[in-house]
Amino acid sequence: MSDESKPASGDSAGLLNGHVTHCDPKTRRVNEAARSLHPSAVKDLLSLGVCERCILRLITVATFDSDLATVSSSTLRGWLGSGVEEAASPETSICIVCLGILQFVFSDDKQTLVKMKSDCGSGHAAWITDLVKQQGHEFDSFGLEVSLPSTISENERAVFDEAWLQSEKVSVKDALKVLVLDPLRASLGAKSDSSSFHIRLTYSKASDDAQGVSETTHERKKRKTDVVYADEENGSSCISENPFEKVYEPCILSVHCNQMPIFFSGRYFKYSRNVSQSRWIIDDERMGEASVEEIIGGSILPACLGDSYKFHAAGREDIDVRMLGSGRPFLIEVQNSRKCPSQQSLTEIEEKINNSEKKLVGVKDLKFIGSECWAMMREGEAEKQKQYAALVWISRPLEEEDCNSISSMIELKTPIRVLHRRSPLERERTIHWMKLEKIKGNTHYFLLHLCTQAGTYIKEFVHGDLGRTTPSMGSILGCRAEIIQLDVTDVKMGDS
Repeated sequence: MSDESKPASGDSAGLLNGHVTHCDPKTRRVNEAARSLHPSAVKDLLSLGVCERCILRLITVATFDSDLATVSSSTLRGWLGSGVEEAASPETSICIVCLGILQFVFSDDKQTLVKMKSDCGSGHAAWITDLVKQQGHEFDSFGLEVSLPSTISENERAVFDEAWLQSEKVSVKDALKVLVLDPLRASLGAKSDSSSFHIRLTYSKASDDAQGVSETTHERKKRKTDVVYADEENGSSCISENPFEKVYEPCILSVHCNQMPIFFSGRYFKYSRNVSQSRWIIDDERMGEASVEEIIGGSILPACLGDSYKFHAAGREDIDVRMLGSGRPFLIEVQNSRKCPSQQSLTEIEEKINNSEKKLVGVKDLKFIGSECWAMMREGEAEKQKQYAALVWISRPLEEEDCNSISSMIELKTPIRVLHRRSPLERERTIHWMKLEKIKGNTHYFLLHLCTQAGTYIKEFVHGDLGRTTPSMGSILGCRAEIIQLDVTDVKMGDS
């Protein structure tokens, strides 16, 4: 048997005799992993306080899996013989590389020390499951995310010489998932995949005061004079001379659950001229009686048990403009929802809004929709048309021939009233059709019905905005024109 294939002294009987053909697959894999370990490297790392799982994931040629995860440090010492005293790296100490994460030792968010059995991935999974269930989410699949302090990678680079590391080493994150993912699936009763529901394990380092100061491996070697650190064959050490951070306390673990946003679509009506589309506060004073956003979003959020919501609409109307006709398309985006309401629940929410005593806002076609709704709304906006009905006053009586003075194209500059929040640009907008409706008994007033391209400012088209919009109703009729009231009567999205 060559030197490379010799098992470490002190191994199990089958391994000592070189007979592994009669072992079960698990034992055979563990034996093969033992053969790949260099005794000098393992002694050095155990002496420094590196746990057995970090040793196996970083310097063994075998893939780190649940079989290798069951190997204890006492087993490693058995492979190595009596070269390392048990006290040199007690199994109860905090690993200087993974900071106790792969040992299932940590502090919870109340700073209480939690210590699982080192071979108890199921116990750790049960602890996580209890916290997940407390947050009340409904899910049938999940994705597991792990966040680690930078000290882990820094200590890993400092302790291990690159020559000893495997080219495809297993990270602490991946090793932890090997240990807990299967039992977590079982305890949650859910499959793990690229789900919209995420469980995030966040490990943060204990306070710097508790952790103490850094020390070098050279200083540590001086104190452990009974341990041999050089490779007996070539005199090289597996330990880097870089400083690493000494570890006194385990990481603090917090568990956070997050559901990707869910979306609801519909069309809304605004019947009041004192209701804004979104919440409008100026100098700590609310503008208007309420907002469409708060009425609809505030009704949907409790049904989802979500953290917050965002309101998105296909355009917007001024606070004094009503939204009538077929309604304006909108989306409600709910963050971190615990449940998704049924269509029956959404119908009840719709009825509640529509039957409210003040009747400020109405809703129709409220339904759950996938994230593809964003693309649909963006595509529709490019071809969006809007229809309006405006009550207009002019300074002279309306004449019969005025009804034929129609222009199909206007040029407008950014209205003065929105210059504080919009770029000063010049735009061309199309008026698809327009007609005037006389009002009996008053020749100075008429109803203007028109269909325009999205982005047309109707108020400015009527009064001209001091000549910034041309032509305008005032310039077409050759007199002063003012808009008294304005309603949106339809919003057409694409082919709708």
